[in-house]
This record gives sequence, C-alpha cells and structure tokens, in this order.
Amino acid sequence: MEDNKKPQGKLKLHTSYAKRRKQHRITDRTRGWGKGVKDRAVFSLSLLYPGFIGVWLVMGLLWLIVTLLPYPVTLSLGRKLGLLIARVMPSRRYVVKRNLDLAFPELSGDEKARLEKEIYENAGMGMLETGMAWFWSDRRVLKHAFIDDEELKRAREMAERNERTLVLTCHFVSLELMARMYALLIKGGVGVYRPSDHPVFEYFQVKGRLKSNVALVDRDDPRSIVKALMQGYPIWYAPDQDYGKKAAVFVPFFGVEKAASITATHDLARVKGVNVQPSWTIREKGGYRLYVSAPLENFPTENVEEDIKRVNQTLEKMIRMAPAQYLWMHRRFKTRPEGEPSRYPEIS
Repeated sequence: MEDNKKPQGKLKLHTSYAKRRKQHRITDRTRGWGKGVKDRAVFSLSLLYPGFIGVWLVMGLLWLIVTLLPYPVTLSLGRKLGLLIARVMPSRRYVVKRNLDLAFPELSGDEKARLEKEIYENAGMGMLETGMAWFWSDRRVLKHAFIDDEELKRAREMAERNERTLVLTCHFVSLELMARMYALLIKGGVGVYRPSDHPVFEYFQVKGRLKSNVALVDRDDPRSIVKALMQGYPIWYAPDQDYGKKAAVFVPFFGVEKAASITATHDLARVKGVNVQPSWTIREKGGYRLYVSAPLENFPTENVEEDIKRVNQTLEKMIRMAPAQYLWMHRRFKTRPEGEPSRYPEIS
C-alpha cells in the first residue's frame, strides 16, 4: 500500500478480547497460590470434535516441520511463510506500517521498507520457533542456547536464594523459547499469559509452555501472580503491549510521547522483596542469546509515571537491539488520551 493510497473500506483485525474470554477454558487448578492457575494440560474427548480437525492438522504439521527438518531449513521456511502471510493479511501490513511510522519517525522510507520486510520474515520464523519451544527436547533447546557466564552466575545465585523475581521481558518473536531457556538454565517458574479461546490450541499452548515450567496464570489474575511471587517462583511478565486505559499511564515509548502503558510492573514490584530482572532473547549466530540483566536498582519508587517511563526505556533498549525480531503486528499505540484522533484510522 503506497503512503498516499488508502485501502477500500475499513480493515478488520479480530473479535474483541472480551467476547473471546467467554469461550471454554480447559482447566483451572490451584497450587497454593490462588485460583485460575494452570499446572497441567488436560486432554478430553471433546478436543476431538470434528470441527477442531483443522487445528489438529496445523499442530501436526508444525510438529513435523520443527522436529524433522534441520534448523537452518526450518528458519528458511519460516521466512517464506512470514512473507506469504503478509501478502494475504492487509490489516496486519497496515498495522506494521503505522507502528514503524509512529515508533521510528527518524528512519527514511527505504529504511522502513527494509525493516518491514525483515519483520514479516521474523514473524514467520517466530511461528516455527513457537513449535520449537513446545516440541523440542530439553537437549535440543540447550544446543541452541547461549548466555554470558557472569549473567548466568548472577541469575542462578538469585534463584538459589529463592529471591522473589519478576522477569521483565517483551514480545520478541522468540519469547516462547526465551521462557523455556530461562527455565532450563536458571529456574522454572510461572508464565503470565492470555488463555486461548480455542480449546485445542489452548491444550497445546499449556502443554508446550509447561515442558520446563511450573505453571501458567491468566494475566487478569493478579492475586495468583502475587502469591506465586511470594513463593519464590520467577514470573515472566511482558508489559509492552497496549491493554487499554485501565490501570495504565500515558508515557513515552519509542516515538510516541503518550503511549498507554500498564502500571502492573510498578504494582507487582511493591510486593516486599521483589526484584525486577530484565531478561530477553535474540536470535543470533545460529542460536539464541539469552540476556539476563541485573535487577533494576531503586525500583519501585512512589512515582508511578516515572517508574513506568523507566520500564518503557528498559523495554525499548531490548527492542532496539533487534527491532526486526519484535512483534510489531499488534496495535501497540491504539489507546490514546481523550480527544486525540485514532493512530490507526484505517482499522475499524
């Protein structure tokens, strides 16, 4: 789509999250820290309903690709898959273009075009990397994992002391592998996630994410998150997306001065003894480099906005290391202050 050419009509992304949340969930279990925590994936005959056969076929194909094909071939296939998906999804192409215009106003048109193409390729690779995280053995995951010795030593010492750790991360396309590698190299913990509305996909999602970790908890269940923190389980938390105005402040993020940013990192860090530990993974040199920074110092403070500014600055530094590997397909800047026009005017 040229900059001066608008698509016919409004583009549509998906149904609202509120509607999707009404769908069936597989299982809600407790483990001593609160309700709504999933610590196992439960199979039932209802998952074999004929209408679900498409998802079973997709997951079976994903398993075949990531387990049978050599790693370089898998990534090459992922690049082609990402470019193909971009061609058939005009709404997502529009979102990526708008995000790049908003986040990187300093880049030229050619630079944005190159970055956009790399984003699609990385998104395709990220889909297959999700399969790697869910289906690879521990040995194969570790074969492709790299980490600095000092970072590993510091993180393991914190884990051995059972320090309360909020692992601050963001939505790189390799996020699933990041959580798996952290669990294998440092300590298994609890992932904050959004349950899927599709029972079969939810089954695979829970089963895959619990390969190396203790449990999953719905992002809308803060009490369970706090209880897990208090028991010394690392909590993977990615507050980089736009969750609306509720419990959010408008602070800078990339080129947007007033980006709605959730305050939960500040709130969770107020639990006594919690360390906010930035950690993320970038694909490089035939594998994945796991970064684990020292916990944020003097955090939190009494100033919520300044704390979330600092969180956004930390996330931005991560993303700028490999901007093409970040998930730019979501509308990160959709929520705006009262009275301001939509930042995505072509999206209905």
